[in-house]
Amino acid sequence: MTIPTRSDSYVVIDRNGIVENRHLVHAAIVDSTGQLLLSLGDPSRITLIRSAAKPAQALAVAETGAIERFGFDEADLALMCASHSSEDQHIARAQSMLGKSQHTEDQLRCGGHPAINPAINRAWIKRDFEPTGIHNNCSGKHAGMLAGAKAIAAPSTDYHLLTHPIQIRVKRVVEELSGLSEDEVQWGLDGCNMPAPALPLSHLAKIYASFAQASDALASGDQISIRMQRMGQIFNAMSQIPEMVGGNGRFCTLLMQAFQGSLIGKVGADGCYGVGMRESELSRSLGAVGAIGIAVKIEDGSLDILYAAVAEILEQMKICSQEDMQSLEVYHHPKIKNTMGVVTGSTKFQFKFQSAGGTVLV
Repeated sequence: MTIPTRSDSYVVIDRNGIVENRHLVHAAIVDSTGQLLLSLGDPSRITLIRSAAKPAQALAVAETGAIERFGFDEADLALMCASHSSEDQHIARAQSMLGKSQHTEDQLRCGGHPAINPAINRAWIKRDFEPTGIHNNCSGKHAGMLAGAKAIAAPSTDYHLLTHPIQIRVKRVVEELSGLSEDEVQWGLDGCNMPAPALPLSHLAKIYASFAQASDALASGDQISIRMQRMGQIFNAMSQIPEMVGGNGRFCTLLMQAFQGSLIGKVGADGCYGVGMRESELSRSLGAVGAIGIAVKIEDGSLDILYAAVAEILEQMKICSQEDMQSLEVYHHPKIKNTMGVVTGSTKFQFKFQSAGGTVLV
């Protein structure tokens, strides 16, 4: 990885004008062909994309025929792409998915953890409640994988291992969508106990652009491939039922609600984010062919800084109006307060996009 020599790819936190932290930002903006349009930092940084892989993982499940066989609907599909907040609607939906495919919670290979939603977590603590696998923010993905394994007559045990037939299908889908070979995609183990791919940031952006492009193709009414149909369905499920993808007050949910079906956004743990935006006047003005994909990585893994950076990138690209951004304000410009509620610091963005030709765009 090449670290930028200029101070043009950072989110800066200061207290009374004193720089406290500088967070390095990497970003890649590509079109549906994978052409790099704009970048920050190192757009080729090898990045473990963590939960930002979920739309691709959901596609691998959909291609087994599990969606039709077990009667999964759009909300189920959205939950398969979720890092949910363990709200009642999420738990009930994950339980329903297990029931539809005739599986039980004890077959999930993900464990319980504190809820992402602080209010739910406090309620659990008061009740002395111990969350289990169904409460894991990735339980929808795991329920989908169990269904996918059953659809291809593979064993339910060990569905989470990289050598299992369903994960082999996931590997192939990730490689094909990213345009990379088997040797170019690396694999680690995610927090939910399932394989997570690592690839250049620009190729994550390409994956998200391809989902947005599929939604446009599906809406056109033209004859398209079965894969494109399924990808369009995944995009639409996420963008139209965003409360299933995140939850109350979550960045992903608020972002997709603000864009009303024209965009999907998905966080990956430790500072990774993927955005897919359907073709528009803006995308064409950038010289894009078709849809746009945006991938962002914060070098130090901070999620708070990630959300601020994603919002700032969207604003600087003039993708949205000030009204659209209003619901994201708490994430875009977080107020740094001390224990007495006094604002002690501010967030500043030192961004200068580079074009594919290396030109710095102020």
